[in-house]
Amino acid sequence: MPTMIESPLSRLTDEQIEALGKEFDAIHDEVYADLGERDRAYITNMIAMQRRLVVGSRIVLIASRYRPAWLLGTAMLGAAKILENMEIGHNVMHGQWDWMNDPQINSSTWDWDSASTAEAWKHSHNYIHHTYTNIRGKDHDLGYEIMRIDPHQPWNPVYLAQPFYNLILAALFEWGVATHDLDFEAIRRGEKSKEAVRRELKGMAGKARLQITKDYIVFPLISALVATAVEAALASRNVAAARKPKTVSGRIAHTLAKVNPMNGKQDGVLAQLIDRRSFREPFRTTLQADATANVIRNVWAYAIIFCGHFPDQTYTFSQEETDDETRGAFYVRQLLGAANIEGSPMFHVASGNLGYQVEHHLYPDMPSTRYAEIAPKVKDICERYDLPYNSGPFLKQLGSVQRTILRLAFPGGKPRPKPGPYRSPNGVHATTNANGAAPWRTMPAGPNGSGPEQPDDGVRVSMPNDEA
Repeated sequence: MPTMIESPLSRLTDEQIEALGKEFDAIHDEVYADLGERDRAYITNMIAMQRRLVVGSRIVLIASRYRPAWLLGTAMLGAAKILENMEIGHNVMHGQWDWMNDPQINSSTWDWDSASTAEAWKHSHNYIHHTYTNIRGKDHDLGYEIMRIDPHQPWNPVYLAQPFYNLILAALFEWGVATHDLDFEAIRRGEKSKEAVRRELKGMAGKARLQITKDYIVFPLISALVATAVEAALASRNVAAARKPKTVSGRIAHTLAKVNPMNGKQDGVLAQLIDRRSFREPFRTTLQADATANVIRNVWAYAIIFCGHFPDQTYTFSQEETDDETRGAFYVRQLLGAANIEGSPMFHVASGNLGYQVEHHLYPDMPSTRYAEIAPKVKDICERYDLPYNSGPFLKQLGSVQRTILRLAFPGGKPRPKPGPYRSPNGVHATTNANGAAPWRTMPAGPNGSGPEQPDDGVRVSMPNDEA
């Protein structure tokens, strides 16, 4: 099927595309030459904060049978899971922090709190998706092989149900991604060996067992045991105080007993624990808190990822359009196939800085904290080469995605209107000086085109080829 809306790439000359590619390369090299202690401090502090949130939430959830503690503990745990998944796990496994040569904070060793195995996710996401971004038939993240999110995709009656299983995917996103990593299309076509399938299924089963055991058995069990021990101590004091002591200390204990959770229970300690469900209630409420926190994380990750890839502004590409693609054309495809989400600094941290999805797709191996810094430079290139810079508020982007999912559940459909070339609000190029030049483009690159601590080009994606 021919392209329904002309790609801005077709309006650029070969010379412009080559020059544009060099400019984008220069941004990458400039940032890598500047990486250092402030970047290292950011990620180490972020990991430390996330771990403090986890520990704090687990302490609070010991008292999860009480509603305020449940709400606070669940909110803290949900926030910790979002940070771990978005700003830490996703970005570390992209290789954004490999330049530090830290054996723990490294894409080769990091695993995350998600159902996907690191190996499968890095192949399907880092390589397939970031290399073949929005190329129909090659980028399996276009609809995740279960949804029609582009009019070029042929309609099938199964898509009538996609508004419903779209909601299920949002709630169980980590499991949907893990299953998607298996690449059922490759299995169906016989392109993946049985040995590879068995290895991936074994890894997926092991990760699923770990996630289920951790969240739904171990931590609820810890909450239940600690809560039971605390209530057993209170029950013992209550039983002792019930003997009507005559000493001052005894009367104090008797008074304290009247205000503790075991007040009024004059039976033995075990009877009081059974009556209050001292073990069962904390176990149940902690399990519910863990499940809720996972859903919070899943829905948030779903929303950020869908807003960055499938709103009205983005383009998809045929395989013919990307034949013999140059480095500059590769950059333009990444630019056109992604969309940013506008928000506060806190929003960008919570989104793993994927609110800067355009910058992330241009430079997936660049530390995420640098995306806001380079965004004006990317806008400047877009303005000078008459290219769009896709961006919009969170609710607008999410709304357009949901509208597309609803419309394309039915036959037909056509692409929504696309934005025109980016123009700076005040009419002045974002990064040009008084002479109209962009001085950042003349800065020297680091050794081998990267930063001083990086001896090679990091984990930059390679150009598409037919071998994948």
